[in-house]
Amino acid sequence: MFRKILVANRGEIAVRIIRACRNLGIRSVAVYSKEDKNSLHVQLADQRVCIGEGPARNNYLNKEQIVTAALNIGADAIHPGFGFLSENAEFVRLCEENGLTFIGPGADVIDSMGNKSQARKTMMDAGVPVVPGTKEPVYDAETGFVQAEKIGFPVMIKASSGGGGKGMRVARDKEEFEFQFNMAQRESANAFGDDTMYIERFVENPRHVEIQIMADQHGNIAALGERDCSVQRNHQKLIEESPSPAISDKMRASMNKDAVLAAKAVGYTNAGTVEFILDPCGTYYFMEMNTRIQVEHGVTEMVTGTDLIVEQIRVAMGEPLSFSQKDVKIKGHAIECRINAEIPEKNFMPSPGIVKHMHLPAGNGVRVDTALYTGYKIPSEYDSMIAKVIVHAPTRDAALQKMRSALDEMVILGVETNLDFQYQIMRHPVFCDGKADTGFIERMMNLD
Repeated sequence: MFRKILVANRGEIAVRIIRACRNLGIRSVAVYSKEDKNSLHVQLADQRVCIGEGPARNNYLNKEQIVTAALNIGADAIHPGFGFLSENAEFVRLCEENGLTFIGPGADVIDSMGNKSQARKTMMDAGVPVVPGTKEPVYDAETGFVQAEKIGFPVMIKASSGGGGKGMRVARDKEEFEFQFNMAQRESANAFGDDTMYIERFVENPRHVEIQIMADQHGNIAALGERDCSVQRNHQKLIEESPSPAISDKMRASMNKDAVLAAKAVGYTNAGTVEFILDPCGTYYFMEMNTRIQVEHGVTEMVTGTDLIVEQIRVAMGEPLSFSQKDVKIKGHAIECRINAEIPEKNFMPSPGIVKHMHLPAGNGVRVDTALYTGYKIPSEYDSMIAKVIVHAPTRDAALQKMRSALDEMVILGVETNLDFQYQIMRHPVFCDGKADTGFIERMMNLD
């Protein structure tokens, strides 16, 4: 049993991890920047350490500072949450070198899945379906063009080390390929320090469906069903739900099987997500694997009755999974809306500031993950997500109605939010019919 876990994150996910530690009787340590000194995760933790000020690179992305803090305060393990250092193999190795347990997969696994072109190759070799495209990395536009012609236009040019929509460009014909390749490569070099690219067939307006997996150190792997994350803006998810209204029971079983196959192919341990895209013809392809807990993990928890953060900690301590594949039952329907401090009418411009008043929805089957409180100052230095509203009901229609009610009840004053925008989506006929794909938001806003 760990005695003390340092939480290398902030905001609602840090609060979520601290509460899981409490449930297990484990002491928690919060790290924080000076901008976050009054944050909820700092107040809830048993101990706290300031690790700098200013932008994230000076604090939450400072590997050495975080490890030093953990050692000085006597922590046994570090939970990275999501974002920041959660998929940084160097950080994992630094933890291990200093006798700290990293609550997540091993460094080599993160490396193999973090490099998207390497991950594609691994999945091809394992027999997991991937979008037709290159198997080897591409380093220049000339080589890329030859491959693009073999694949057939339009193509998607992607950064091997990419994520969050960076280093991604579509080339619809050969005339624009060189320009788009060079732009994507430049973005990748600037964002990730890596100009390695790969190319695949561009699937127009697919569905985005991902499978949650948990694996222990004893060879046990379980898939916990899917989440549909198709409602996105600029490749950033806005709404997630489970089960997906887009797939059949037969496809669900096949995707779960392929997700487990993918995890086995890389010797995966702890929580992870295997992401697929589903084309308009109903064919799915492996897209990538996220080697961490996801923002939307609560959706899976609601329909499976699991606690994925507690399970992560138990697995990191060397314990076997508390459930097997046959124990996983999907019950009812869950939907999550991400609430951001931003102004949709002004191209989703961030809206930091002081929360003057707030009221959170509650009731049976309603969950709000947040670090907000009245008087809290939302800083401008970090991501604009401030809450996740999650509902659970016996059917999708009932879940939709419950989410409308929850959003209608929720009040946040002092900053602008996307609450009204999310409410509009919950009443939009395309979404209500379960037919929203990754191009839905763009079409919705153009129509408006």
